[in-house]
Amino acid sequence: MTPTLPLTPSALLAPRLSDGALLLVAVVWGTSYGVAKGALVFYPVLGFLAVRFLLTFALLLPALLRATIPERRDALYAGVPLGALMLGIFLCETFGLALTQASNAAFLISLCVVFTPFAEWWLLHQRPSRAMFVFAAVSLLGAALLSGGYSGHWGWGDALMLAAAVLRAITVCQTTQLTRRRNAPVLALTAVQAGVIGLGSLLLALALPGKLPPLPSLNDASAFWLACIYLVVGCTVFAFVVQNWALRHSSPTRVGLLMGSEPAFGALFAVFWLGEQLSPTGWLGGALIVAAALWTMARRAGPHS
Repeated sequence: MTPTLPLTPSALLAPRLSDGALLLVAVVWGTSYGVAKGALVFYPVLGFLAVRFLLTFALLLPALLRATIPERRDALYAGVPLGALMLGIFLCETFGLALTQASNAAFLISLCVVFTPFAEWWLLHQRPSRAMFVFAAVSLLGAALLSGGYSGHWGWGDALMLAAAVLRAITVCQTTQLTRRRNAPVLALTAVQAGVIGLGSLLLALALPGKLPPLPSLNDASAFWLACIYLVVGCTVFAFVVQNWALRHSSPTRVGLLMGSEPAFGALFAVFWLGEQLSPTGWLGGALIVAAALWTMARRAGPHS
């Protein structure tokens, strides 16, 4: 019988660190909607996405160039399909939000928390524990209370938001599948993903009717460039790197639940920074989402718990 080697302190600490880092990503992403909304006053959606992700690519390009040839090959192998999936998510979310009510969009995108356990079961052949399904149900209930649930008639915007939720669940699982088979450095992988999203957004912007206006000047639109810097550094580089790293230490369902707390932190940002109002039911919904995330963190018994 082969003796079991004890886990090193770093191996024991990495899963805990990944949980905390993912919750921090949810906090940062919760602020991104208000920041991006302000930036879109100055520039069209596709053009803004191109600027955001091409700047990210430029920032991370040195890491991609420093990687060895096998590492770059692995980064391309995993990063190109993952970048294409994430481009689909951004497009569905952006245009879906423009075609449906904000409450519908918030609720429908939260369905990714429920879709992820089933996507993990289907794509990775790993059945999440029953507790994970319970936590997902609690988080979804919180999202329903926070957003007011689904209301109104079904339209294209609702279908796009639902598609975004499905793509989010698939992307988390595919990231796990592709990165664990390849030796791609996290920064190099993130650079490739950002390049695919940025280039795809730019090509779509140029292909659609109408021309992109000149970029806002720094003097006339400093708020636009400050928003870009925050979104590039915090909501893209930091968030993508953490997610790519954390999926090597956690199950997709766990990652989806922790990052599914994003709407709660977005609501808190809207209240305390943007001065918006939140009803008692909304506060209860946000508390349930955060409780489900903290419950998930407290229950960790192993890398696939």
